[in-house]
Amino acid sequence: MMPILSLKNIRYTYPLETEPVINDVSFDLEAGKVYGVIGGNESGKTTLCNIMRGFIPELYKGELAGEVSLKGRPLNDSNIGELAAHIGYSFQNPFTQISGVKDTVYEEIAYGMENLGIARDQMIQRVEELLTLFQLNELADKNPFELSGGQKQRVALASIVALDPEVIILDEPTSQLDPKSTEDIFKIIKHLKKAGKTIFLVEHKVDLLAEYCDEIMVMSAGKLVMKGQTREILTDKRVLDYGGQLPQVTLYCLEAMGHQEVVPLTVTEAFSALKGSA
Repeated sequence: MMPILSLKNIRYTYPLETEPVINDVSFDLEAGKVYGVIGGNESGKTTLCNIMRGFIPELYKGELAGEVSLKGRPLNDSNIGELAAHIGYSFQNPFTQISGVKDTVYEEIAYGMENLGIARDQMIQRVEELLTLFQLNELADKNPFELSGGQKQRVALASIVALDPEVIILDEPTSQLDPKSTEDIFKIIKHLKKAGKTIFLVEHKVDLLAEYCDEIMVMSAGKLVMKGQTREILTDKRVLDYGGQLPQVTLYCLEAMGHQEVVPLTVTEAFSALKGSA
């Protein structure tokens, strides 16, 4: 099966810099999977996101080598506007994603569809569906800038999903959210996966990545140093050497109990294991 998004031998250097910030990165994304991306600060995660959505090198310039393709077609065959209908992107700070030209949440969610010329009846139906999905019905007439951080993030995500992209890139979407808002975002991610979307999720909260992701990637110093099934990667202590983290329960079991045939990734798994051994 052809991957939905593919990167081959990607190397990128920012303007006025001499050393690449992304160095020989290759991977394929399969349709309908959730990929968690972890790594230390300045490991290249956000730069990688900007390459995948076509902003590098079109906006940020610099020197990009290698191949990026969407369903077998070179990404640079399309401009940024065309790619927005296929690859959605959410910033770390939802404030920067609010357009600033619409007065209500309802209009904000519809804004991208207006720009794409989607029929009015279809647009209204889509907005109504998203208001319910993202639990925004009571906020539909509110100004987006008057919302809390968690509410803004839900509006920003709804605006992306409104365009029905096949790939959704989320760059630390919960970094400024409280635990309740964070859990709400991950429930939305779960729903998007059920809808067949491919999710590329940069996130530090590995306990939630362990629960929701199919695969994990580890970035370090601009290189993809580990990639595999979630259980395989998040039970490997080498992740710590690369500046990543392991789930708290997993780290405890590895350090306190030594080798185990099956290392738990979540509190629920740990509880089940303890109950079974009682």
